Amino acid sequence: MQDIVDRIVADDQGGRIARALLYPYLNHAATMFGSGYATAADIDAGMIFGCGYPVGPLTLIDALGAETVVSGLIEQHGRTGDPLHQPADVLTRHAAGDGSFSEDPNADTSAAPSFARPIATVGVVGTGTMASGIVEVFAKSGYDVVYVGRGQDKVDGVLARITKSLDKAISRGKLDEDGKSDVLGRLTGSTEREALGDADIVVEAIAEDLDIKLELFRDLDRICKPGAILATTTSSLSIAQCAAVTSRPADVIGMHFFNPAPVMKLVEVVTTDETAADVDETVRALCLAVGKHPVSCGDRAGFIVNALLFPYLNDAIRLHEAEGLSLAEIDDAMKATGLPMGPFELLDVVGNDVSLAIQQTLIGAFGHQGWQPARTLEKVVADGKLGRKTKEGFHTY
Repeated sequence: MQDIVDRIVADDQGGRIARALLYPYLNHAATMFGSGYATAADIDAGMIFGCGYPVGPLTLIDALGAETVVSGLIEQHGRTGDPLHQPADVLTRHAAGDGSFSEDPNADTSAAPSFARPIATVGVVGTGTMASGIVEVFAKSGYDVVYVGRGQDKVDGVLARITKSLDKAISRGKLDEDGKSDVLGRLTGSTEREALGDADIVVEAIAEDLDIKLELFRDLDRICKPGAILATTTSSLSIAQCAAVTSRPADVIGMHFFNPAPVMKLVEVVTTDETAADVDETVRALCLAVGKHPVSCGDRAGFIVNALLFPYLNDAIRLHEAEGLSLAEIDDAMKATGLPMGPFELLDVVGNDVSLAIQQTLIGAFGHQGWQPARTLEKVVADGKLGRKTKEGFHTY
């Protein structure tokens, strides 16, 4: 931890870049905590398990000292005039000696969540990379899985992806042929949604299009048995709107896996005002049962991770625009603080079109002018430079 702190406060160009990008990110995390949206532990876990960060933002504030972060933000606000650079009230209080984020009064100290509703069979709707990964996660954890796609070729594609993944595990000595047979034996593919009728929970992982999801949730409401949990993996759409088209809004919840699902440990468990407490508890217990780390948050744009990550990435582009720093200088400065990738490397991995869409969602939801998409981000997307998937983005591949 101390080496990260030393790198951030260093009086050199790398330190100045790190402070310019990290202090607003830390302020945003403190604001999120101060609003009561999520606990300190869940905010930190979100960035550790969702982004591979070595330390969560609130723990990092405690390590740096809240007074150091507040001073840096005041200086930054003096230069930018951006309201987002005004220190959060909770930061100011902590800087004055009133507690720390490690002393979260809202931390959940209760026992681990239990299966308030029984889960034996899991349904998955979708056949893309995310859906296939989710099917694999549940089947490898001992659950019978029914997955549904729009055509037999799509259904067969899920089986092929999972078989390839299991074969890779065998080649690495992490699985044997009997284990592979057990996993495949738990899978049932179908082109008919009616096959989901006996599932205890159905997780949808289809296109990120609200109209398409609403049509699906209406159909799932008709098909699924009473008491079945209906979960969506959306990263940006309203879960409450999905719930509203059903006759069972208390049974609807967000279950936001991160890609690739078999590898990434984080699941954001997102409740609406109407989600039943036993549904929330059951889904958190299910996450733990399949080796994932659940974090709890409410139904609003970006949830924890995207709401913290993408404004930081957008700020990196703005810093490049404003000060003429090279992409490599910014990437290297941020990796020196322990981050697994520089911001421009990460933008290209995520996809610049995806990044722009998320940033537009955030500005639409929160209205912070400081979150307006950077001009360069809009330009690379308009030019078709979407990142690694097109072999060119901010970097060339």
